[in-house]
Amino acid sequence: MKYIELKKTLLRLFNSYVRRYFNKLILSLILSLVVAGSTGAIAWLLDPAIKKIFVDQDKTMMMLIPIAIALTFSIKGASLYAARIILINISNNVVKNMQTQLASCILKSDINTIESKHSGKYIAHFFYDVGQVASLVGSGILNLMKDSFTLVVLVGVMFYQNWNLALFAMIMMPMAALVAKSLGKRINKAVAESAKIEGGITSYLSEIIKGTRMIKIYQQENFEFDRSSKKIDERTNIQIKIGKILIRATPIMECLTGIMIAGFIYYSGSMIASGQMQINNFFSFLTAMMLAYQPIRSLATISMLFNQGAVGANRVFNILDAQPNIKEISSDKNLNIKKGNVIFDKVSFSYPNTQEQAIENINITVEGGTTVALVGHSGAGKSTIMNLLPRFYDPRQGQIFIDEQNIRKIKLSSLRKNISMVSQDIILFDDTVQANIAYANMNASEKQIMEACDLAAATEFIDKLPKKFETIIGENGIKLSGGQKQRISIARAFLKNSPIILLDEATSSLDAESEEKVQNAVMNLTKNKTTLVIAHRLSTIIRANKIIVINQGKITDVGTHKELLENSIIYKNLYSKQLSA
Repeated sequence: MKYIELKKTLLRLFNSYVRRYFNKLILSLILSLVVAGSTGAIAWLLDPAIKKIFVDQDKTMMMLIPIAIALTFSIKGASLYAARIILINISNNVVKNMQTQLASCILKSDINTIESKHSGKYIAHFFYDVGQVASLVGSGILNLMKDSFTLVVLVGVMFYQNWNLALFAMIMMPMAALVAKSLGKRINKAVAESAKIEGGITSYLSEIIKGTRMIKIYQQENFEFDRSSKKIDERTNIQIKIGKILIRATPIMECLTGIMIAGFIYYSGSMIASGQMQINNFFSFLTAMMLAYQPIRSLATISMLFNQGAVGANRVFNILDAQPNIKEISSDKNLNIKKGNVIFDKVSFSYPNTQEQAIENINITVEGGTTVALVGHSGAGKSTIMNLLPRFYDPRQGQIFIDEQNIRKIKLSSLRKNISMVSQDIILFDDTVQANIAYANMNASEKQIMEACDLAAATEFIDKLPKKFETIIGENGIKLSGGQKQRISIARAFLKNSPIILLDEATSSLDAESEEKVQNAVMNLTKNKTTLVIAHRLSTIIRANKIIVINQGKITDVGTHKELLENSIIYKNLYSKQLSA
């Protein structure tokens, strides 16, 4: 990352997330100064300790100096511990705030934005990139303050004792920095430990990304935001505990190489022999120099921490700064449904980064309370038409109306409140049967849920489950069959009780018995509702009020089942193939 971009990112990180803890940062700064002063005092005290105790044999000093040294060490340890605790709390709260914003951003993003990025990248942003920011705030800032102050104080002690020897040491010190760079490889060990902590919510985040359509159609963004906030709070508390454990197990820094020590001893020994330096000065200087190598090694890795943290923060900012293509404006109105008529007027659409039209000049009228089926080969454009109605995408050309109201001028919440969707790709959460059904209406009573299950022909199999409605169904309903999943999905739609129903291959890939039960449930669901259905099995839409044949993004034929068998070659061929299959 270039310096200007690095500076800009770090400044934004500070202003957006760290500045609110400014008082705590000042306290940590003061404690770092105490740590630096204590470290310098320890080195300096060796001078009078050797002179007064071992040379002059001053009995008073024999008591006072050891007490002073012990007290200085205690002050240093307590100050360092307190400073680290402060920064751990700051860093984890920064992580909490950043992840909370990311979760909110993902839930509020439109489908096109979500699908343009692989879900794994979102998870990487959520954990890895934010983790890099945490390392920057928690370790980088503390090490920068503490080690910089300590190095300045220790160099001051060295020059105080012997400036000639100090100059020699200043030449040798950069050599220690080269050794310190190799220590950076060991930083990766902490990543594995962090992965264990964050693994608990990875599957959940994957669920909400995969279930974006369902979340939006049932308008549960706020509910999922609250759920994600609770999970993030749990992670924050765990990370603080782990951070405290790591502090107690801080490894001892590697000793200085023998060559450096030998060179220093030889040079200082010659100075003592010539009378240019006293033995007490030597030990005080030696202590200051050896203590100085630790902050030097630490500072050598600071740039890496700051760069990694800035890169991670920049990736997160790119997500947070992305503006959804589909959003409400203040002038949008609530949808007022009278009959439930749906009209597609000269609608065309192409997916981002493609030149080919997915659908072109589509004109469809669905009269309120009737069922219109879309049929055609895979990739013909059926699902695209379906996804335009709840505004998962917006058409490039043309308009869509519900009871003469342009859906682009309707509040998204109001539009989606009036639409239910039953898809072949059913999204279920690792929760109870009841919770999965109630997802459509969190305020529904137990009686309403039971009635929805009866209408969806789901009560029979639910009663046979180990804990009935309280049975945990596993990730994406892994413990249920395809037909059972579909009936839960239909029960959701019943519970929502929307006037407009979208059915996308609702009976595909089901056995004959399951298909019959699901089809009966679908018939109950769509009765007197405006229904747009994509049919894989044409036998399921024979009774549709109107069937529209789509081919290569265009409407080729419109009519009833009987009319299309007589007049549509495409429909006749599709139907004949299924009869012979």
